[in-house]
Formats: sequence, C-alpha cells, structure tokens
Amino acid sequence: GRGFRWSQRHTQRLVEARHPDAKRYLQHGRLFRAARRAEQILDGIFGLRWLACGLRADAWWNPVRPLPGVGGDPLLHGVGAAEEAPVTMDLNERNGHTLVVGTTRVGKTREAEILVTQDIRRGETVVVIDPKGDLDLMMRCFAEAKRAGRLDAFHIIHLGFPEISARYNPVGDFGRITEVASRIATQLPSSGNSAAFREFAWRFTNVVARALVGLGRRPDYQVIARYVTNIEPLLIDYYEWWLEKVVPGDWRDSLSTIEQALESKNLPVSHRGRDRYALALIKFANDRGLYDPVADGLRSAFDYDKTYFDKLTASLLPLLEKLTSGATGELLAPRYGDLNDDRPILDWMRVIRENGIVYVGLDALSDPEVASAVGNSMFADLTSIAGRLYKHGDTQGLPQATGHRRAPCVVHADEFAELVGQEFIPLLNKAGGAGVQVTAYTQTTADIEAGIADRAKAGQILGNFNTLLMLRVRNEQTARVLTDHLPRVRVFTKTAESRVTDNNELETSVDFTSQNADRVMETETEMLQPADLMALPKGQCFALLHGGHLYKLRLPLPGRDPHAPMMLEEIRAERLARHAGIEH
Repeated sequence: GRGFRWSQRHTQRLVEARHPDAKRYLQHGRLFRAARRAEQILDGIFGLRWLACGLRADAWWNPVRPLPGVGGDPLLHGVGAAEEAPVTMDLNERNGHTLVVGTTRVGKTREAEILVTQDIRRGETVVVIDPKGDLDLMMRCFAEAKRAGRLDAFHIIHLGFPEISARYNPVGDFGRITEVASRIATQLPSSGNSAAFREFAWRFTNVVARALVGLGRRPDYQVIARYVTNIEPLLIDYYEWWLEKVVPGDWRDSLSTIEQALESKNLPVSHRGRDRYALALIKFANDRGLYDPVADGLRSAFDYDKTYFDKLTASLLPLLEKLTSGATGELLAPRYGDLNDDRPILDWMRVIRENGIVYVGLDALSDPEVASAVGNSMFADLTSIAGRLYKHGDTQGLPQATGHRRAPCVVHADEFAELVGQEFIPLLNKAGGAGVQVTAYTQTTADIEAGIADRAKAGQILGNFNTLLMLRVRNEQTARVLTDHLPRVRVFTKTAESRVTDNNELETSVDFTSQNADRVMETETEMLQPADLMALPKGQCFALLHGGHLYKLRLPLPGRDPHAPMMLEEIRAERLARHAGIEH
C-alpha cells in the first residue's frame, strides 16, 4: 500500500490536532453541510432526484461531492499524508510469517487478494485456505492464474461446489502411519470424560490404518468408516496376507478343520455370532504362537463385545458419516481407479514441484464440523510435507536437475481461527526452514484462543508471527497486541498563562503589572492508543514491518477483476478443457 513510517512527530501532531482549539479546522464547511442536507431533501421529491444524484456524484466538476464511505478518523492518516509513499516489504521477511487482523468488512479479504495476486505473479507455490468459500476470492485467484499464464497449475477444492472441485484425500498422504489416526481423532471432543473415548478412537483408527497400509491399500475416510463399523473383513484379509507370508506349506486345510470344530457354546460371549472363518484364523495363529502387532491390534478390536464397542466409537462414527456422505464424500474419499470421474486428485508434493496454485473453499457456513475436520487435516498434511521438504527437498526419488530452485510455498489462511488446532503450531514454528510462509487472517486474538482452547498455546501461535498488519478492530485486547510492542514517546503540550499583580506602593506611578507566558510541558505517552486502532477508516491499517518498525498504510481496495469469470460454469468448462488437453 501507500503510507509513511510513524514516529514521535506524528503522535505529536495527533495530540495537537485533537486539541479543542483545533476543532473548527476539522469540521466540514458550510457549503458541504448544506449540500448534504439538500441531498436528503431532494431525494424525497420525485422530479428533483436528478439534482440529488448530481450532488453526490463522485466527479471532478462536483466541488461538494461526499467523502468516501470508509468511516473512521481521517486524522490518523492526515498527520502524515504529505510524507505518503509506496511501502514495500522485504520478501525475506515473509519467512517469519504474517498476521493480518481486522474486524468484518474493513478490507481484510481484499488485502488477501492483493497479497495472493503478487505471490501468483512471482511464480510461487500458493495455497489459499478459505473457510467461508468466498467466491470473489476464488474468482480473483482464477483470474490472476489465467493472467499469469499459470492456469494449468491452478486447482480448486471447494466443498460447496463439488462439480468444479478437484478431489482430495486428507488422510491418504503421510510421513508416519500414526498421522492418519491423529488427523481424525483430533476432531473429536477431548474435555472431561470424552478424552478416554477420543484415545480409544485414535487407537482403533490407527489399527485400521496400519492394516490397510500393510495390505498395500491407501486409507481414506470411507474405507475407515467401513471397517470401524465392521472389522471382520479387514481382519480376514490381513490374517490371510500375514499367514501366507509366515506359514510355510498349505495352511488352509488346517484352517478348515479348526473352523468345523468350533462350537458356539464353547466360545466367549463376545465371539458368538461372529464370522466363524475369522475365529478360525485367530485360533490358528494363537495355537502356533504367531505374533504380529497389526494382527494383534485387529484381534483385540475383534474381541470387544459389539454393544460395548459401539459405545466406545459413538463419537467417531457421526464424524466419519459427515465426512463420507453425499457429494462431499466423493471429494474426500476419491476412487483412484474410477475412469469415469475426470476430476483430478490433489497431490501436495506434485503441487509444490510444479509451483501450483490451490484454492480451498471449506464452506464452513453449511457445515462447520466438516470444514474444521478437513481444514485441520490439510494443515497436518502440509506440516508433514514441510518435514519431507526440510529433510529431502522436492526432488526425492527424482533425477537431480542442475540449477533447480524450489519456489517458496505461501499459505494464506483466511479466518484461520476457525481452523486453528494442534497441527497449526508446528507449521508456524518449524516449517519456515522448509520454505513454507504463512499469512493468516483473523478478526480478534480472542478467536485464536477460543479456537485452540488454550491461552498459552494461543500466545505461542501469536509469538510466531514476525509481521503484523492491524486494520480496524473492535476489541481493546486485540489492539494491545500491537500497541504493547511500541515504545513510549514524549510529547509537548503548550499552556497559555496570564497574570496581573496590583501595586500598593503610593510612591510609584505603576498601579499594576501584567505578565503573559506560554508554558511548554513535556509528558510521556504511548505512541498509539488502542482507541486509535478502533477508529481506523476502512482499508487502512497500522503495520509492524522490518523488525518492529511502525507504518501507517492505506491499502488498495480492488474492485471486480474484468478477467474474472462471471459464472462457475465458465471455470468448470475451462478446467475440463485443459484437463482433456483441448485448445480453445
């Protein structure tokens, strides 16, 4: 944006401009006030509305045109308007992450558009995560990718518009197998008695995930939900694969003998009514003293009484049902072998290698629980990818290219307080070394504390942002995040004094003496008050840049991009054409 570096001089000017004696210089003139009154009157007279339109026209020939509807206190920028110049940020500072704070409808998302546009033009890997699924932001990303000639690398994941969305498996890509269970279980309640049920859900999901990976299958929400409700098919598949590997010869004849010898009355209560073939597999392995940690985990889950098991998974199953129902389920549990579905499947490592652009709309207004689960899993996925990039770079398993340079991966998280969780902390404090740069947008710092449900961890998150942009806020605690980091300054105030003294001496001709003086007093005060941040006009902010230097900025408020598509169908047609290799 455009602005100036704020110093003691500007605090001094602000104090003087707010003095009661200066009030008359800040009021609108009589002609301006008369024009506004006339505008209101003429609006109610049918034949004279054209005059009202002329009075409010924003044109050079209208000397009484109304001021822009940005509200706030114009003094905050007026004290340095003569020094205004373009303000830029060193790209190396982006590795320290950026936080943009502002209440609703003051330009926060428009600032996101400006930053995203620049990142796309620089050829960087750009990931925009938007819980609301703002169509204007999505259209802007599409238009900028098209303008930059990068539409082939542009991907959309939007839970609200599955027809234009790519598919994405939030638990299909991981560095450690335990990540699958963690991404699912962290969405479950953990307070009070719920903690024990959450731990059981984690353990059981981990058993299922390990068995699937052992069989060479990729886990997803749908297959996990299937085996959570019925573990027997997975147990049979895994035991057959395991026994085929560790038992020499034809062991199936022995298995048939065991199955025929099983009698229901001799079985434990929890095994009655269970699949006899599964029981025979378990007995065969136990009789021979065979052990496998995954098989043992499957057996222990199989041993639970069905009624008791259903109680333990009561919180897990509703979450999995939400994630696998309807069109959302098709997006989040893609069928890799379905040749009739031409929607691409997102792979983060491929996105990073091709310097891709990804817009993620989570449609949180329709279903906040699903949006939170997918968003948190995505942050965990990105953190895992950052770990691999940190250790191996983006060319692991590929021929080394001479002069290859990986572009930074810039993550823009709008309304990130709705998605913040344990996964977000390592993304901030460790992923910078892997080239991941996070720009987060939120309304108040209290939202972060509410989202993470831990005051200390909320402070930990805030402490990882080196650059801060603060637009208008409505909360003093949020404003103090910026003002408490500023030095105190000394300002000068002038007081006029007049004094008269009578002279009682008869011998002199002096009847009285008078004295006039101006006293200058120096006081220490805060460079900015929280009230100043609560009175900012729309589209303006204070920013801590370059290691704590305070700037006052006016941000661009872009209108609709003429290159942005008018309808979602245009995006779908363009994406299908490019995916099929058709040139228009």
